[in-house]
Amino acid sequence: MSFLYHHKLMNLCTCNFSGSYHQAAVTTELNRQFNLSTEHGQTVKVCEIVAVHKTEDEADAQARKTVLVVFAVSYVRRTRQHLWRCADVTFHCADQQICEQWVQVINEQLSLLTNRPKNLLVYINPYGGKRRGERIYEQKVAPVFRQAGIFTDVIVTERANHARDHLKMEANLDDYDGVVCVGGDGMFSEILHGLVTRIQTDHGVDQNQPDAELVPCSLRIGIIPAGSTDCICFATQGTNDPVTSALHIVVGDSQPMDVCSVHHNGVFLKYSVSLLGYGFYGDVLTDSERNRWLGPARYDLSGFKTFLSHNYYGGTVSFLPADDNVGHPRDKLQCRSGDRGWNVIHGKFIAINSASMSCACPRSPKGLSPSAHLADGTTDLILVRKCSRLDFFRHLLRHTNNDDQFDHWFVEVHRVRKFRFEPWHPDLAPLEDASEHPESPDLSPISSLQETYDDRTAESSWNCDGEILHHTAIQVSVQCQLIRLFARGIEEQQDAEVAV
Repeated sequence: MSFLYHHKLMNLCTCNFSGSYHQAAVTTELNRQFNLSTEHGQTVKVCEIVAVHKTEDEADAQARKTVLVVFAVSYVRRTRQHLWRCADVTFHCADQQICEQWVQVINEQLSLLTNRPKNLLVYINPYGGKRRGERIYEQKVAPVFRQAGIFTDVIVTERANHARDHLKMEANLDDYDGVVCVGGDGMFSEILHGLVTRIQTDHGVDQNQPDAELVPCSLRIGIIPAGSTDCICFATQGTNDPVTSALHIVVGDSQPMDVCSVHHNGVFLKYSVSLLGYGFYGDVLTDSERNRWLGPARYDLSGFKTFLSHNYYGGTVSFLPADDNVGHPRDKLQCRSGDRGWNVIHGKFIAINSASMSCACPRSPKGLSPSAHLADGTTDLILVRKCSRLDFFRHLLRHTNNDDQFDHWFVEVHRVRKFRFEPWHPDLAPLEDASEHPESPDLSPISSLQETYDDRTAESSWNCDGEILHHTAIQVSVQCQLIRLFARGIEEQQDAEVAV
């Protein structure tokens, strides 16, 4: 495919490759408008140029019976479904000096983009997902980094929490512009905990204090998806594609993200960036851990078994609502690129979910909370009360389409900055309020008031970004923009330049 400069730059390029042109004038023109244009009319910004290099086109030179110097500009090309690819535009020039000037000036412009990483620390999980981490990195990611001139130190992890411990104790963070994890959500969790803990330790912050103001991390985190689930990558880029992720890193994207800190009785437990799930999602994870030999298929089996069990759990949820100006989980304002006192709810729940992002994935394109925002200091608290199995199925089904999954009598959602959960125990369980089932046709106020704790309301477990918490009574606080990713949020889908 042939590529041309657009309009004025096309004429400029043609006339000056046959004559002389001062470097200062080239620099001025590049500063003012350096846009590449394909034959389909798309333009490319300088900030999305990957690299430029000089080469020679011997075949073209022989055909023209002249000596031609060629330089190629590699840039980001958007295709379908948020996929990015690296494409090339080539320019032929009979004057070697002019060619070198263009290459020099473009490289100078790229060097002014200080947000681009030059040195990266890369951790590869060779066991996650389908054990493809090393192959994905070597075949799809490393060539992109080399082309962009990025230096990498690569560590292939040998055990669980290897990356976390190395970041906490050994890594010299001053040597790097970012940290990259090759793996799934579990690998990202390792990087998150290692990096955040290291920063708090270096600044003397006690993570065991639930109300401690944590120090944001200056190093950005890159995610190369290679796991069983890649929810965080999908929810921040719109796709689980290693090349796309690598290109987001190369161009130096920066997306701030909130992180939830989870405590139990004044002791720090975990950080979470996507889902905290009690009840249904906690039970699915607990059961799936018994069937790890099945690989990713274990989640489907465990989900089906948990649905059939139809367990519900009693407890008390307390939450601190967010200010009105941060919106509402049902306001349809999706995330794209002053405390008022605590509210208390008693009840029996099939699921209690906290979504700090949409939690979108290929099977649930809109996610658990489509309008959850990545960096506004809040999380969406979703309470699914005790209901019939059929009602709960209808709720789950709406996660796979565009219908409002919150539009049920047994579901309520709140945008919060903090929340607490306390499970009921047989000797402490309160009487349920009749308002717990405001629109349920099969429950009268009398029967609701008389209903108390029963054998089915035993305790569940918390699913914290794919890991089980060993305590059910927790306190959660949202740490606003604690980390940054090499991402830009999900872009509004534009027409693809060229079909894949």
